[in-house]
Amino acid sequence: MIALLLRDLRLAVRAGGGFGLGLAFFLIVVTLVPFGVGPEGGVLARIASGVLWLGALLACLLSLDRIFALDYEDGTLDLLVTAPIPLEGAVSMKAAAHWITTGLPLVLAAPVFGVLLHLPAPAYLWLVLSLLLGTPALSVLGTFGAALTVGLKRGGLLLSLLVLPLYVPTLIFGAELVRRGAAGMEVRVPLLMLAGITAATIALVPFASAAAIRVNLRQA
Repeated sequence: MIALLLRDLRLAVRAGGGFGLGLAFFLIVVTLVPFGVGPEGGVLARIASGVLWLGALLACLLSLDRIFALDYEDGTLDLLVTAPIPLEGAVSMKAAAHWITTGLPLVLAAPVFGVLLHLPAPAYLWLVLSLLLGTPALSVLGTFGAALTVGLKRGGLLLSLLVLPLYVPTLIFGAELVRRGAAGMEVRVPLLMLAGITAATIALVPFASAAAIRVNLRQA
């Protein structure tokens, strides 16, 4: 399993465009928002948590279509299905590689981008914590969407349409956690909900992803 994870990380670095493209898109979203709503610090501070979470969510979408694409094209995916290792484990490693190359850089860059939106000082800790808890769920759910659309030509738009509704609960509780933390309010409910969503996603969704891959390869 670890060897598969390291292989996917090497392929992601070799292919390029993964974390760099996500960070660039994240920066563009954060930079354009003040032009749309105005430069007033009070207004930006109120919407900063939602904008940062939305930017991170959309940035995660950019590289989802590449999770299984290369393996499908060169036949590696067929070998993974017939390999002695569980396909669910292989799917989990794919999701982990996506998070390391896409989600983790977004988590590290978010506090820097928060400065551009006048994010209140107490919110920075909660922003990083919420993204650390929530972005793994985005990668796992994105892997499920990629499994559903594997082998489809120009499946990127369909993938986004399938995955975005699944992202909504994570977005709601992640942004709410940051907002409450910034205001000094009780954060236990959104924190537990976000952690529960991520735990349930990591535990259950790889089985659905593996089943989708088997069905798609059987029909190919």
